[in-house]
Amino acid sequence: MTDTHPQATPSTQSTGRLLTALVVGGITAILDTTIVAIGLHTLTVQLHAPISTIQWVSTGYLLALATAIPFVGWAQARFGGRRLWLFALGLFVLGSVLSACAWNVESLIVFRILQGLAGGIMFPLMQTLAMQHVAPEARTRTMASVSLPAALGPVLGPVLGGLVLNWLTWRWLFLINVPVGVVGLILAVLFITDDRPSRETPRPRLDVVGAVLLAPGLAGLLYGLSNTHAEGAFTRTDVLIPGIGGAILLAGFITWATRLAGAALVDVRLLAVRSVRVSSIALTFVGTALFAGNLLLPLYFQALRGYSVLDAALLLIPQGIGTLLARSLVGRLVSTFGPRIVAVVGFLGVAAATVPFALAGTHTDLWLLCTVLFVRGLGLGVVLIPIMTAAYVDIRKDQMPQASAITRIVLQLGGAFGTALVAVVLTAAATVAHPEAGFDAAFWWTTVITLAAAAVALLLPAQDQGKARVTDVSDAPSVPVRAREEATR
Repeated sequence: MTDTHPQATPSTQSTGRLLTALVVGGITAILDTTIVAIGLHTLTVQLHAPISTIQWVSTGYLLALATAIPFVGWAQARFGGRRLWLFALGLFVLGSVLSACAWNVESLIVFRILQGLAGGIMFPLMQTLAMQHVAPEARTRTMASVSLPAALGPVLGPVLGGLVLNWLTWRWLFLINVPVGVVGLILAVLFITDDRPSRETPRPRLDVVGAVLLAPGLAGLLYGLSNTHAEGAFTRTDVLIPGIGGAILLAGFITWATRLAGAALVDVRLLAVRSVRVSSIALTFVGTALFAGNLLLPLYFQALRGYSVLDAALLLIPQGIGTLLARSLVGRLVSTFGPRIVAVVGFLGVAAATVPFALAGTHTDLWLLCTVLFVRGLGLGVVLIPIMTAAYVDIRKDQMPQASAITRIVLQLGGAFGTALVAVVLTAAATVAHPEAGFDAAFWWTTVITLAAAAVALLLPAQDQGKARVTDVSDAPSVPVRAREEATR
């Protein structure tokens, strides 16, 4: 059967205005994650709650975020990207206001779950809307722009959180999102084209069975991994039961989705497309290495070097500066050298810049570490963009929401595994007499994971894909449309 789907073409949507609306709105969810993370101790004191309960302020948010991601493709097809973005950003702003008004820890956890659901819609939708409205040759530069909030969050979030906790009450950890979110809503109304389906267009039905399998499956697996930091690690009951249960549900969903074909909640058949498959594998390793480093570096400065939360955040700024600088160059680098070389060199740079921390002690010169962090930031700034962009090379415009969901899911799972792994290594290797041994081992593991990611990046395309190749997964998953058309002539 010959594929009759048209090749994706950029719409008349103004790319600059679209990206402005997406970046301003998206930065609220990114900042919120990093701001709240450093305020957990303050919330424990102010809300008179044990750390085991207050931890759900972050855990509930992350679980809700992960379980919302699979529904984005279906919701966009049914309601349109603009309406879905306005709903998600509005829900996030509402959740921020309610979180600031929380009267106890239980209400705060509920309102944080609302924020997580909104964030889970916003992250993949940002990618999809950007990729659907640009020409193929501009995708790398566009991805660098739309992922700007992810680069700014780790830099600005801890600093803003430290300043808020020094000068204002904990409620401002959430209120700080509101004005930015309101501006984002206004820009979205003005700059994002209304793309709601016409009344004549068939509306896709929700895959209820897939939702029942996938959403709790993701939540169970992520929740199990989040409990590995405690004593007993992977042998704990609250790790094994939700983890194994989640894995079984995910396996059941994959079986169900394969049988249901394109009507599934997430079309796993897209993994048969080389670009999506390679990008997904690489992003799993990216998430593992990235989240592992994000956990270890602040802990190193706080727990081992004795710096305050705010001082630790300031010491991490060189890494953020390196990331931002690299984001401005990654488009030209990929055009010149190709995504494979850029990603591999970037990973090698991150690995090389992680080694000094594995060798560092309590008196290692801070200027040396800040220089290393800048180099590490440069590497982080170039690895993610070509890998995420590669996922869209061989697929149609209407398949992009599904690809965004798949890549976001594997990134979250990789991140959860990376965090769990280094937390276990850190706890197992550290001793009372030599706490630095735990950090040494954890940083070496992070280095090894990063090198593994570099090996996977060798599977990326050697050259930048200036022209999109479109694949029909219902017919010949691995054969580009252009090649099949030439074969029939």
